[in-house]
Order: sequence, then structure tokens, then C-alpha cells
Amino acid sequence: MRFLHTSDWHLGRSFHRVGLLDAQAAFLDHLVATVHAREVDAVLVAGDVYDRAVPPLPAVALFDSALHRLAEAGVPTVMISGNHDSARRLGVGARLIERAGIHLRTDPAGIGSPVVLRDAHGDVALYGLPYLEPALVRAALGAERTGHEAVLTAAMDRVRADLAGRPAGTRSIVLAHAFVAGGAASDSERDITVGGVSAVPAAVFDGVDYVALGHLHGSQTLTPRVRYSGSPLAYSFSEADHRKTMWLIDLGADGAVEAAERVDCPVPRPLARLRGRLEDLLADAALARHEDSWVEATLTDPVRPAEPMARLTARFPHTLNLVFDPERTAGDPHASYAGRLRDRTDQQIAEDFVAHVRGGAGLDGAERAILYGAFDDVRVDAAGREVGR
Repeated sequence: MRFLHTSDWHLGRSFHRVGLLDAQAAFLDHLVATVHAREVDAVLVAGDVYDRAVPPLPAVALFDSALHRLAEAGVPTVMISGNHDSARRLGVGARLIERAGIHLRTDPAGIGSPVVLRDAHGDVALYGLPYLEPALVRAALGAERTGHEAVLTAAMDRVRADLAGRPAGTRSIVLAHAFVAGGAASDSERDITVGGVSAVPAAVFDGVDYVALGHLHGSQTLTPRVRYSGSPLAYSFSEADHRKTMWLIDLGADGAVEAAERVDCPVPRPLARLRGRLEDLLADAALARHEDSWVEATLTDPVRPAEPMARLTARFPHTLNLVFDPERTAGDPHASYAGRLRDRTDQQIAEDFVAHVRGGAGLDGAERAILYGAFDDVRVDAAGREVGR
């Protein structure tokens, strides 16, 4: 059986204030064309269909069109909600839409009830694990504790229990939206840290034949059976080096992944990250290849030059982001505050602040737990308000 694995469409998202709806429409045209050209048996969409809980109407219209075209193609589609989606909104009409072969899995209660497809070799059970906010689903799933690993383990226990009761030889696929250890993140993903820990081990998904992951925007192979498709478009300059693709997966009669091919997605405009002094960037002939790219320029001039954006866009008309990082000596007291915070989590920044106001005395274990709990409560409160809408 052949599957097309994709995720993280983020319909409605822009790129540094540049609308991407036309590029997203071109991707969906490409997806439907691939389904026909490559004789795909089912489409797997591993979450973050929309970019936010209440998407703009043009994004909803684009999603509606995509569903109609997939249904008309007669190709089953299994889709889960991600941490950017409103699970309740995305799941509206799920039972009715299922009659057209579009299977929306947004309710944790349905984790153990797969979509079952059949080919000449027997059944394939597809289990959809929507994004699971630990504090909101722990009790319902019977997880032993709060945390991503605990709730995903509880969810997978339900999957394995259902699979054990199916005929011998039933093949299995899981769709999940999570940060799995070994995956490389970018600046585009929304933080899902709980108690300072967001990554879960790939072993959580043991016992199934293929795991179609969403959340991380780079296409990645964690094991031959556990893969991220990545997003079809770049949503931050940290993705400048990504090759945007979908996975075309052939699952054999015995459940083995017989073939895994990356199918390239359309690129609306290449990305470029340039760094150097302004005059050097304007004069460097080797940068001519980036004159039609979306550009992020980091200027290292010791003194901020006059009208830098106007001068940059004269050569690079699609410059979207300008960063100043002046060349300084190691002991310079004016070193960038942003630079000191780079790659540090909210919890680490808060701990540093507490240590600063205490004259260097850091947090003890109990205080650190309280601080982590406060960050979790803020996010869970926001998620709970969304669920209640």
C-alpha cells in the first residue's frame, strides 16, 4: 500500500508579513497531482493543518477545496489536529465528512479506533493521535503522570491493545504530532515544553509498522519506520537550508517500509541569510544569485549605517528581515542582550533573572519546580480556554 505523508501546512500563515496563500494553494495543487500521478492509496496529514485556532476565511476556503478534491479523487485521507489547530473546530462534521473518505482524528477518545484500509495483502489499521496537551488529557488517557512521554505512552498503549485484538498480519500506521528525540527543530515551531521537557523517545511508538510525524518543519528520518515529513513551505529563515518535501511510503505485505521517497514541493521563492558589513553585501558579486531571494540580512557594522534597509532593497528587493549584530570585542560591555539570550528557554531566562536579583543565588529544586509549574499553567490555561470555546 502506498501512502503520501505530509504535515504542517499552516494554512493562513504569512512569511514576515508576506502572504503565502497562493504558495499554499500551489502546494495543494501539487499534492493532488502527486496523488494521481503516483497512484497513492491514502494521504496522511500529521497535524497543524491551520496556523492558528481561528484561521482566516481564505485559509478555510483553501482547506475546503483541498478536501473536496481529495474526496473526488477517491483517495482516503487521514488527518489529525496539531498544536496550532483548534481540535474542536477542525473536527466539526468529522463523522459526516468520513462518508467521503476524509477521516479527521481530533478527539483523544478515538485514539484506539483506527481507520482500516484493505489491499490485496489484508488490512492496514491507521491510528490518529491528535496533539495531546498533557495536563488536559492525562486523566482521560489514564497516564501515570503529566508529561508528553507519559500521555503518548498511554495513547500508544491503547493503540497496541486494539492492534492485538485484530487479525494476525494486520499492518499498522500511527499519525502523531509531537517532538520526538533526535529530531532537529527550527525557529518556526511553537514551543510545547512541559516542565522543561518536550521531547519523547522514539521507542514510545514501538509495535507499529510506520509512524507519520508532524510538528518539526524539517524532513527527517529518525528510524526507517519513524519519520517527519516537515512543512511544505518555509515559515522562518531558520529553514533556509531545508529541502521541502513529502514522503511517499510503500508499505509491504509484511509491514516493512519497502520504499521511502522524498517528493519535492514547489518553492515560491528561495531564502537567503546574508551576514556582513553593509558595503560588503552591496558590493559582493558572489551574492548576485540571491537578488531574487527572500533575504534576511545581518549587518555587522560597528556603527549602524544610514538607511540600511533602503540601500539593501535597492540590490535585494525582497529583503524581509534586517538584524544588527555589530562586531565587538569579547569584553565589550555593550555586547548584544539578544545575543546573550539566544538559544535559552523561558525557564532558563527566568532562573537567570532570579539569580541576578538574589546576588547570584540560584533556585533550589522546589523553587525550580514551582517556576516550571507556573510556565506550564500559563500555557495550559490558554489551551483550556481554546478547548472551551
